[in-house]
Parts: sequence; C-alpha cells; structure tokens
Amino acid sequence: MRCAFCENEVDFKGKVSRNDTCPHCHRDLHCCLQCKFYDPGSYNECKEVIAERVVDKDRANFCDYFVLKGAKGSEGGREASAKQALEDLFKKK
Repeated sequence: MRCAFCENEVDFKGKVSRNDTCPHCHRDLHCCLQCKFYDPGSYNECKEVIAERVVDKDRANFCDYFVLKGAKGSEGGREASAKQALEDLFKKK
C-alpha cells in the first residue's frame, strides 16, 4: 500500500493498530485517509454507512470498520461473503 501522506510504499502485515505509523513520514496509519472506505464524496466522507463520524480524517481514530487501503486481502468480510454467496448460487452442478 502507499501512504496517503508521503506516497511511499508501506509493507504492513497484520491488523493495523491505532498506534502504528508510516516508517517514512511517521504519520498515523489507522486514520480515515489511509482507509479503503474513505471517500470525500460520501456522507461523512466514508463509504461505510454505519460508521460513526470522525472529524479529524488525518489523525488516528478508533473506527471498528477501518481497513488499510491497498493492503493485500483488504476485501471486507461482508463483501467477500456476499461475493462467495453469489458464486455458490450460480455455480453449475
């Protein structure tokens, strides 16, 4: 994934905690700008409609829906299970 602040490549494995920072610019990784659900055009600038509003998009937060943007395997659980259900539904026997 690329850091939203310095644009450098960040190799991060595992779950991102609130205290994790970019090794290059030392900015927070667990913030809205680094999340795959961040969208300036959406309500509260978040595609996850049930997430609580976060005012400081560039600071660490406690959002439970955070998924690191561009991370390998970052496809959300709900999204992955829906895709699998559709594939199972239309699978030829």
